[in-house]
Amino acid sequence: MQLVFSDAQYWEDFLPLTFTRPVAEMRCGILTFSERWQKILENTEISYFTENYLQSKFKNPEEKESLFLVTNFLPTEAVIQQIKDLKQGEALVYEDELIAAKVNMKDFSLHQIEKMTDIKEELVFFKKPTDLFTYNDKAIDFDFELLTKGRISQELSSTNGFLGDKKDLFIEEGAQIEFSTLNTKTGKIYIGKNAEVMEGCNLRGPISLGEDSKFNLGAKIYGATTVGPHCKVGGEVSNIIIFGYSSKGHDGFIGNSVIGEWCNFGADTNSSNLKNNYSHVRLWNYRTKSFEDTGLQFAGLIMGDHSKTAINTQLNTGTVIGVASNIFREGFPPNFVENFSWGGFKDDERFKLDKAYEVASRAMARRKVELTDDDKAILKYIFDEY
Repeated sequence: MQLVFSDAQYWEDFLPLTFTRPVAEMRCGILTFSERWQKILENTEISYFTENYLQSKFKNPEEKESLFLVTNFLPTEAVIQQIKDLKQGEALVYEDELIAAKVNMKDFSLHQIEKMTDIKEELVFFKKPTDLFTYNDKAIDFDFELLTKGRISQELSSTNGFLGDKKDLFIEEGAQIEFSTLNTKTGKIYIGKNAEVMEGCNLRGPISLGEDSKFNLGAKIYGATTVGPHCKVGGEVSNIIIFGYSSKGHDGFIGNSVIGEWCNFGADTNSSNLKNNYSHVRLWNYRTKSFEDTGLQFAGLIMGDHSKTAINTQLNTGTVIGVASNIFREGFPPNFVENFSWGGFKDDERFKLDKAYEVASRAMARRKVELTDDDKAILKYIFDEY
């Protein structure tokens, strides 16, 4: 059965994170939404119902019987069973929105739906970027159980200090942890395959460190924090999510933030996550083209793919940075930095597209990943249209 991961009405609400990916490919907890649902449903035949310009990279659905699924929520056991039990022409609805349906993609429309069932349970639903870090503790718990049930963790080296219950720590094969402290009293800690926690680190869960990622010497990591695969993180972080392939290797603080892929933070970059007057933080909303109240007292940075900061960059509370932006000018950049900004300030010139390709290609090659023609086409579309 083909799984069709749908962006539904949520794609625009997650910008700038979704400029370069469908909603299903965002990371929260340990896994991306796509990885989580493939694991839950034991099915890897996937496709995407997303923006046209992304479909060259993210496979279009085939015209056949499919499970159509909105991915950005954490299901209960009962809801998982309801999804598995769906018959052709049946759908599940949550808060008046269709979230799962058994349909034929050849002539897909809501007219195919013969029976709709309302989900009465309260679900953890992710509707905007700040939800990713706000509910990341719940996502880490969910994924920890999903990935570790019935498995045995690698042993924690005796050189480390440990507080909590060992059942809340899972270390995958090839991971290295020496002369650090790990505390699971406040949440679970998951260390991915071939990851490394260098000497002198202090980890206070819930935390997920992805495959081949590193916590650099002396890093201070507060939960709920997710670091995706192939990342380097140093300094101090609290309640952040990094999708993957990004580096914050030096001292400096980032909290209550979501960072895309292929980003890099210069040494001593700091991002404020609390206003001096303790009021709610406002964030740029791409749908309304205005700053909107998040209802949160703590909110730091939302950063799109391929963006970078220079050394000693200071970011205001509630900053949104687009795709392929370069922030290096003196002073605090504004709370909204546009895609392909060359400098970070309003009316700065744009980062030239061919140069953006060149830098992206070099950065990706360091991780033995190729910048493909599809990747270039996506960046060009963003450059031209946004």
